[in-house]
Amino acid sequence: MSWEVQFSPAALRSLDRLPPRIAAAVVEFTTATLPQNPERMSKPLRDELNGLRSARRGDYRVLFSLDHERGVLLVIRLAHRADAFRPR
Repeated sequence: MSWEVQFSPAALRSLDRLPPRIAAAVVEFTTATLPQNPERMSKPLRDELNGLRSARRGDYRVLFSLDHERGVLLVIRLAHRADAFRPR
C-alpha cells in the first residue's frame, strides 16, 4: 500500500526547531523510507499515546498515526528521544 505523508502543524513547528542537518535527515526518513512499510518500521504505543506509532531516526522519534481507509500517514510529533514520550 502506498501511504500519503501529512504533517500536523505541531510537527511542522518542531521540524523548524531542529538543526538543519537533523531536520533534513528526519524529513528524508519520514517522506521516503517510512511510507514504504510504516508498520514494520515502527512500534505501537500504549497508555495515553494509544493509537499512535513511533519510528526511530537516530536519536529522534517520529510519532504518527495511520489512517488505513484513506492511506494517510499523519506525523503528529518529531522530538528527541528524551522528550518524545513526555506529556505536553
